[in-house]
Amino acid sequence: MSYPGYPPNNQGFPGQPGVQQPGSQLPYPPYPGGNVGQQGYPMPSAYPPGQPSYPQQSPYPPQIGQYPPQPSGQFLPQSGPYTPNPPMYPSSAVPSQYPSSTIVGQYPSTNPGQYPPQASPYPNAQLPSSYAPQSAAYPTQSAYPPTQQTSTIYPNMTAGGYNGGSQVPPQAAYPPISTPAHYQPLSSSPAQKKSNPTVRPANPFDPRRDAEILRKAMKGFGTDEKSIIQVLAHRVNSQRQEIAIQFKTMFGKDLISDLKSELSGKFEDLIVGLMTPTYDFLAKEIHNAIDGIGTNEETIIEIICTASNAEINNIKMAYHKLFGNDLEKELMGETSGSFRRLLVSLCQGQRNENTFVDVASAQADAQNLLQAGELQFGTDESTFNMILCSRSFCQLQQVFLEYHRLTGREFEDVIKSEFSGDIENGLKAIVKSVRDKSAYYAKRLHESMAGFGTNDRALIRIVATRCEIDMVDIKNAYMSMYGKSLETDIASDTFMDDTSGDYKKCLTALIVG
Repeated sequence: MSYPGYPPNNQGFPGQPGVQQPGSQLPYPPYPGGNVGQQGYPMPSAYPPGQPSYPQQSPYPPQIGQYPPQPSGQFLPQSGPYTPNPPMYPSSAVPSQYPSSTIVGQYPSTNPGQYPPQASPYPNAQLPSSYAPQSAAYPTQSAYPPTQQTSTIYPNMTAGGYNGGSQVPPQAAYPPISTPAHYQPLSSSPAQKKSNPTVRPANPFDPRRDAEILRKAMKGFGTDEKSIIQVLAHRVNSQRQEIAIQFKTMFGKDLISDLKSELSGKFEDLIVGLMTPTYDFLAKEIHNAIDGIGTNEETIIEIICTASNAEINNIKMAYHKLFGNDLEKELMGETSGSFRRLLVSLCQGQRNENTFVDVASAQADAQNLLQAGELQFGTDESTFNMILCSRSFCQLQQVFLEYHRLTGREFEDVIKSEFSGDIENGLKAIVKSVRDKSAYYAKRLHESMAGFGTNDRALIRIVATRCEIDMVDIKNAYMSMYGKSLETDIASDTFMDDTSGDYKKCLTALIVG
């Protein structure tokens, strides 16, 4: 019997005609150097001269499973000292005296699972029963446990755990989390937002020319306030410091001292604030808030509770340079209780500022906050202090989301129900900064102009410092929250005491840019 691609079997073995049978194919190619006939009987040797040829009768047992099964009665009896052995998986080895070491020599190894199943080059061949199906080497199911989709990531809470045992917590409107509790970036995290200021570095910038303009504006009779606004309201703080250095170098006078002698009122305060290095200015504001009788906690909260680690550390260094005292000790002497502990924690400047979110940790924090507040009599302030002062703003966003999923309540409402006084205001400032810092400052600006009189110190502080960071966002938030532009409210504030309008003009220039 002969097969497609092989020479016809002309040996005329008993029971096997010497003609090729159509449709009969071998599943594997022949041994290198020769053709194999029916049931392992060799054909005339195809080895080159000088090479050993196959014996007329193979001394080796038949290779069971090597060829497709044949009809019974056509196999020749075997003789020799060897007895058939059980087939190896996937097939028995060829003796080492032959060039090939395996049945499938020229093809890749067929170890189970090493290669994916491929279509056979011999479509009519039947896979011998001694071969294990290749598909068995690949699991039909994923080796990883399936992700379990649930309606909520939290177990059903009993009625005895929420609101004093009177009701089951409502389910939040947020969709359930289907992602595993791994680190995932938050695309809308505050740490990833770019600065959006109204006052940008002047380019080109010539500090000597600006110093000359300021000198001319203050020289002689009267003062050219318009020129002062035109220069100082359109330079960033670092450029203003260069102008001050050039002013002293060129004219031998201190620029801030000259400005104080030429200006007055709130306009003077605003210009001096612009000329003061940013962290020196904030350190002075804190010192003013704790100096004398009483303490202005709102100023301390606004500066400390919204600052980053770098800002906290810079303010501490500036405070020590200006006043020779440690800011943390000064705040401890002016505050008490939970509010003091909150400020001490924040003064360490050790908040995690990673921009990734650990969902599993946020779920655990939400559970701990629930246990520390609503699920117990009284409030464990230390748990709130630890989480809100150490977690990154990105992480806290996820914590608030998990708390809302768990209870259906906004975290600001939880703070209001669990705390009061300065500690409530401090924690709320942190939560609002996490949510949207621009909206927090927009509200502070609105409060500074609302009611009877104007809190000019807060207005100057926020405008002078935030105009180089995110004043565009603050203006947008102000318009969204109050339906009027910030510059319109400043222009219409009748309680500003600068009759000449220079104070308003400078504020407007900083806000508009």
